[in-house]
Amino acid sequence: MRRHSFLLELLFQCLPRSERQLNDLKRGELRWSDRDSGWEVFIPSVAFKNANSSYFGSKPFRLILPDLGGLYGYLEAYIDRHRRILLAGADDPGTLFVKTVKITSKDASYDQNTFYEAWRLVIQRYGIYNPYTGRGVIKGLLPHGPHNVRDVLATHILKKTGSYEQASYAIQDTPDMVAKHYGRFLPQDKAALAAQILNKVWDAA
Repeated sequence: MRRHSFLLELLFQCLPRSERQLNDLKRGELRWSDRDSGWEVFIPSVAFKNANSSYFGSKPFRLILPDLGGLYGYLEAYIDRHRRILLAGADDPGTLFVKTVKITSKDASYDQNTFYEAWRLVIQRYGIYNPYTGRGVIKGLLPHGPHNVRDVLATHILKKTGSYEQASYAIQDTPDMVAKHYGRFLPQDKAALAAQILNKVWDAA
């Protein structure tokens, strides 16, 4: 699955597809897991660009989404009501995310350009913290497209933990690859991490 198309191509339907079907489609799916009583993202390894990475070991990627910030309520409202309104009777492309159908365009599916534009607008409006309005959630975040998600995740976790291994878990890759592509630490960043650990030790003493 290409980095910029993960969310763009994520499928959804009420009855989950089999792993074989998703393998054939080389697509991932959001579905409800009765076993875990939670929303699950299930993606066969063949859908990833780095499918041969030792991270996967030929096994699918499976993640139960935590119900943080009322996520399940928002998901269920979107699936039950809002998604249907966006479709407005148009053909359902089967993807989780659909765009507003207009008189000039009856195609509800996103392409790379329209998804990029929607993503960037959401990041600008809700992601980037604005100290003057108090809106947004992440200080220092810059406008970016969906293809930068891996970069944002990897560098954020590296700056917080200094761990290539933990960063590799977040982007489904190996610690060696993370160190090679994302290990661009400044010396003061490493020193700051060490200082934080020492400060905790002194506080506890």
